[in-house]
Amino acid sequence: MSIPVSAVIITKNAGSLFRSCLQSLTWCDEIVVVDSGSSDETLSICDEFNCRVIHRDFHGFGAQKNFAVLQAKNDWVLNIDADEIITSELKEDILRMLPLHADSFPVFQIPRTLIFLKQKFNYGRESKQLINRLFNKNKCNFDFAAVHETLVKKGPLIKLSGELLHYSYRDLHEYFEKFNQYTSKAAIELNRKSKSRSRLAIVILSPFYFLKFYFLERNFLNGYAGLVWSIICSFYVFIKYNKLYEYNLLTQKCISEFSMVKMEYLQTALLKK
Repeated sequence: MSIPVSAVIITKNAGSLFRSCLQSLTWCDEIVVVDSGSSDETLSICDEFNCRVIHRDFHGFGAQKNFAVLQAKNDWVLNIDADEIITSELKEDILRMLPLHADSFPVFQIPRTLIFLKQKFNYGRESKQLINRLFNKNKCNFDFAAVHETLVKKGPLIKLSGELLHYSYRDLHEYFEKFNQYTSKAAIELNRKSKSRSRLAIVILSPFYFLKFYFLERNFLNGYAGLVWSIICSFYVFIKYNKLYEYNLLTQKCISEFSMVKMEYLQTALLKK
């Protein structure tokens, strides 16, 4: 017995890989695309694959994915990004395993492998990293984090075989186009959670993050692409925490100024008595 699956994708100017992404999803019973105002050929590509397109302004990755999941007609949802491609091996394993285990496991873990600078990462954390992307929407959905959203799940997990190929960035130009946006959103999220890092900690930890990405996560085995990936990932962390430091200072300033205004108001009120 087959189980219907809805693929859900959030988009805005999805890029050249989007057609290949949708092609890898033609076995799904429906493809739901929640678009936040694409001006490239994203919507015309959706028409080619008979996607159900819904426009919604972007309010953070967690909120957008949460909304997209709720639009799915079927209970079982496959969440995929526009720069990811389902391999034939993964598709076959989904079609085989889902009917057998849908009643026992509300979440299926998918192995995802990074493709960066046209190289597949066969080693380290970015090789076959398990992510929770196929799930029963009645038991799971995403949190509302602005970036690095997480699936809130209930129940046990089961692992699939095959791979989801993640073509994260066409080149370094595209990476740094998104870099500023992502680091800002991540820092704002940390600020909302009252997290902090001192300037000394930021400076001391920065070399550690490079060593972590390059050696502990074994990216040195991925050649030159692994070296570049480790450098820019450590730089991402460095900028994220520097932005957090700025936002925390701004927050403290706002609180201080609000307190001063409140004190002046109380003093004025007391003097009038």
